[in-house]
Amino acid sequence: MTGALLPRDVDVDVVVIGAGQAGLSTAWALARQGFERGTGFVVLDGEPAPGGAWRHRWPSLTLSTTHRVHDLPGLAFDRADGSTPAVETVPAYFAGYERRFDLPVVRPVRVTAVRRTDDGRFSVETDRGAWTARAVVNATGTWTRPFVPRYPGQELFRGRQLHTVDYRSAEEFRGQHVVVVGGGASATQLLGEISRVTSTTWVTRRPPVFREGPFDEDVGREVVAKVEEAVREGRRPGSVVGVTGLLVSTPYVRDGLDRGVLERLPVFDRITADGVVWDAADGQEARFQPADVILWATGFRAAVGHLAPLRLRGPGEGFRMDGTQVAGEPRLHLVGYGPSASTIGANRAGQAAARALRRELRPGTPLPRGA
Repeated sequence: MTGALLPRDVDVDVVVIGAGQAGLSTAWALARQGFERGTGFVVLDGEPAPGGAWRHRWPSLTLSTTHRVHDLPGLAFDRADGSTPAVETVPAYFAGYERRFDLPVVRPVRVTAVRRTDDGRFSVETDRGAWTARAVVNATGTWTRPFVPRYPGQELFRGRQLHTVDYRSAEEFRGQHVVVVGGGASATQLLGEISRVTSTTWVTRRPPVFREGPFDEDVGREVVAKVEEAVREGRRPGSVVGVTGLLVSTPYVRDGLDRGVLERLPVFDRITADGVVWDAADGQEARFQPADVILWATGFRAAVGHLAPLRLRGPGEGFRMDGTQVAGEPRLHLVGYGPSASTIGANRAGQAAARALRRELRPGTPLPRGA
């Protein structure tokens, strides 16, 4: 539906921001709850084509090496060929999903700000004009907000610094020494690839704990409970590793352990022009590691800057949440944020947000058949 539903044509009940897993599952659920496509709700997506963040994954990430991609509601995802690059397969699945359910996705549209209007509605300002809506579902994820921590001397480094979002292939580092910073799944996967073509050093803030066995429902519930506690208090939600301290066993983790490349060092104290330094402390001598590349696999922050005009973020730098609803704002929902920042979590949260918005915007209306 690219190019249709321009703001001069549409005044809607709900604007969904983002067409990744969270946005598409929310759109499907809104249609199931009786909101009309295009007039009842619209989805604004900043990407030029379907796929969300999956459009930007590195080519070597395949369905067999990534965390499981869960089905979107109503349409199964074909995982028959695990060797297929996720950057191809998942966007194709999302595109088919949009067509199958005739979802009103408008792209490319970049949302710049969300503001309250005098009559209590929302004005969703974009690079293509402003939409007006009775409610907003933010489903923008984190990919567009890579996080790089600050260390002394960082600006002096003469080598290359890049984040996970910039990574494409291990081959570009052949013959160079790469320092990989970060203790999450992306760090271990990229370390596993890069260490096959060149020398590496792995540093993390705390010692990794490797979990044998699958990331099952019990672990999932533990993670969700801890993240829900954080967002209820208005704190910034953390990652799975940040919350549990666990690295789930993957082919990359098992291979890296077997080859001895997952020998971790604590994070360095400072960066120099040509490497990283651990200062002398606790009886340990200072240590210098020459480096050509620093790869920051240090995670992301929620892409919610466009919500700043609403002044809803608390002192903990997060939104205080009540389920998917921002506390005190029954017409603003965040899907894919905090405990729903996973593929299966986003599916459930999208449906919860749609049900809540039907009750809020259309009280007393019967639930559509089959919803």
